[in-house]
Amino acid sequence: MASGPLDGIRVLEFTQIIAGPFGCQNLADMGAEVIKVEPPGGEPWRLFSQFMPGESKTFQSLNRGKKSLVLSMQEPDAQEIVHRLIPSVDVVVINYRPDVPAKLGIDYETLSGIRPSLIYVDNTAWGRRGPWALRPGYDIVAQAVSGLMIGEGKIDPAGAPMSITSTAIADYGTGVAIAWSVCAALFHRERTGEGQMIETTLLHTALAFQGTSAMDLPAADALKYMKMDRVHELQQQHASYSALIEAYQMGNIARVGNIYYRCYATSDGAVAVGALSPTLWAKVRAAVGTDFLGMADPAYNMTDPVYAEMARRRVAEVEEIFRGKTTAEWLAILEQNGVPSGPLNFVDDMLSDPQVVANDIPVTLEHELSGPQTQVGPMLRMSKTPLAAQGPSPVLGKHTDEIVSGLGYSAEQRAALRARNVIG
Repeated sequence: MASGPLDGIRVLEFTQIIAGPFGCQNLADMGAEVIKVEPPGGEPWRLFSQFMPGESKTFQSLNRGKKSLVLSMQEPDAQEIVHRLIPSVDVVVINYRPDVPAKLGIDYETLSGIRPSLIYVDNTAWGRRGPWALRPGYDIVAQAVSGLMIGEGKIDPAGAPMSITSTAIADYGTGVAIAWSVCAALFHRERTGEGQMIETTLLHTALAFQGTSAMDLPAADALKYMKMDRVHELQQQHASYSALIEAYQMGNIARVGNIYYRCYATSDGAVAVGALSPTLWAKVRAAVGTDFLGMADPAYNMTDPVYAEMARRRVAEVEEIFRGKTTAEWLAILEQNGVPSGPLNFVDDMLSDPQVVANDIPVTLEHELSGPQTQVGPMLRMSKTPLAAQGPSPVLGKHTDEIVSGLGYSAEQRAALRARNVIG
């Protein structure tokens, strides 16, 4: 039985990989009925690193609580099934290139003509306009194009850039934007009766997540302009990526004297220290036992070679102090002094972490093929309309007959459609 603030809302999902599935999984956690349309072989993420036929951990982690409807969307009869379904659908989420939906009869103009109050989310890599509109794109490309990857500044031994590998940041961020925008559009429709089209893109998400770095502020950006003039000069000279990164990171020279907001190696691991106010800076110095002011020094000037050399030496002293104690010892000292801090954990251990467990973050589900599993549960807590994982990810085509028969197709008609591979 569904529960949550979106109980009674029906979502038709035409998405794959991460951004769309994650956005629609958030809607399912809110209680929406999410019908995921998949091709006869299943969406690609089912087939990525399968641990059993048609099932992968990546797919199961992004599609819980949904129904699976298998349709061969190139077939007119499959498009007719969708059109018959639309009057009962509140939200459509799609992540094809801009030219594809019209070819499949599932573009906004067609579907909103059937149900004018429809909310339609069109997620693309680069947006529906501009020279890149028809290009495909994945998270790694959005990281590169948006500046996220260069912002990380990591280079492999061969001199090539390294992507952000801990998470698909543009994809997951866009998934949150999809769920957020649907909720806002549903609120607008509740007040006015109007449906609308929503556009989300990996590019826009990746830029938005860079905030201050992406912002241009002439009154404060003299150093940035100098840095980028040098970068552009090197680009004109066809300089190597390593040379470009070296020039770009010169703008980050202010970080060199940082002892307050960073990670330190300890004798048996590492700790993170996060101090962003003068009061907290003083607490860091008290905890460590140093009189080095670093960024708190009124005379701080890393462009002065003499000062910079002194700062590097003093930072090295602080780093050596941290290496002299265990992680547990430092966490106790930092907590005693009121310094925000924490250990560096492996995500593999986090679902059994006492703080995570105490806040009911893990959720245990039973998949009909692969058995028990534990996932990170819904991202929100709501006191009056609590969210809940509505079940595991669906087996491919599990709900096809249920949904298609509900549209008036007889058993004989369904068998004929299945024989022609229109449904599965």
